[in-house]
Parts: sequence; C-alpha cells; structure tokens
Amino acid sequence: MTGKFLSLIICLCFLTQIKVYSQISDSIPQRKRDKAKLATTGIVKDSARLAIEAMPGNAARRSAIVPGLGQIYNKRWWKVPLVYGGFVGIGLVYEFNQRQYKIFLTEAQYRQDDPSKANPAWKAYTNEGIIGVKDDYRRTRDLSILAGVAFYAVQIIDAYIDAKFFRFDVSDDLSLKIDPFIHPTQIYNASSPSATTVGFKVRLSL
Repeated sequence: MTGKFLSLIICLCFLTQIKVYSQISDSIPQRKRDKAKLATTGIVKDSARLAIEAMPGNAARRSAIVPGLGQIYNKRWWKVPLVYGGFVGIGLVYEFNQRQYKIFLTEAQYRQDDPSKANPAWKAYTNEGIIGVKDDYRRTRDLSILAGVAFYAVQIIDAYIDAKFFRFDVSDDLSLKIDPFIHPTQIYNASSPSATTVGFKVRLSL
C-alpha cells in the first residue's frame, strides 16, 4: 500500500514538471512573437503627415536661397513686401553712410596730403572733427551690414516658424468649457465615513 502511494506521488511530481517545462518553453516563443509584433506595429505616417512635417525645412531652405520665397511657400504673400522693404531700407542706410564716409575720408586725405584741395564747406571742422565724422559713418555702415545679415536670418526663421505652426488652429474661435464632477472616494476602512470629492474640469479650446 505504501509503495503504491509513493509511486503515485512520484508520477504526479513527474507530470507536474513536464507541464511546467512545457509552459516555460511555450512562453518564450510567445514573448518573442509579442516583441516582434510590437516592433512591426510602430507609428505609420501617411504621405499627408510626412508632407506637413517637411514643410518647415522646405520653407527655411527656400527663404535661404531667395528671401521671401519661404513666405510664398507658406502662402503668406503679404509678408513678401515686408521682407523686401526691410532689405531696401537697410540697403539705403548702407548706401547713405558709405557715400558720406567716402566724402569725409577724401576730405581727411586732402587735409593731410594737399590742404589746397580741401572742401571750403568743411572749414568749420577741425582735422580731428573730420576724422571723427568719418569714423561715425563707417561704424554706421558696418552696423547696417550686420543688420542686413540679421534680417536675412530673421526672414528664414519666420518662414520656418510659420510653416511649423501650419497644423495648429490659430483662429479667433476660442472657447472655455467648465465641467463639474462628483467623484466618490474609496474608503478601505469600513468604520470610516464615506467621502465624496467635488470639483470641476476646465477645458480651453484654441
């Protein structure tokens, strides 16, 4: 009787080990299949979304090649006159200061080399005054060049940002919605009184 009982226990233990081993061997391929499934089911972007995501780069490149072309690409036609108006204004400032710089530079050179060729209109100015005015015009001319480079970069950034926010709704239709709610609080102690949380949710639609 005891021998049969021991044999039955041994058989049960053997069957249990076989079942556990089979479950483990089956679970490993299943995990691999799950990982493979997750790897192949990533976010799929359609052509429309890819085109929208490529818009900022395309707009920036166009504005870098031809100023204002990125604004045209973004269909912001009204910005093109502003872009070229800014460049024209900076160019006029550069041209004026460059012209005045040459005038006073020539005057300073005449006073140093041949005073007889000096312009009588500048008699009230000393030699140091002429040199100081010349340097001021040169400084302003150099700053206008830096302003042109900065404005060139700004119009590229403007085209990039404008295309970046193309997918967002920036209309004037703004709405504020308030939703009150009552949420019962779960109490784990049966002797404690029940509690209820009262509040509200605020949603702002842009």
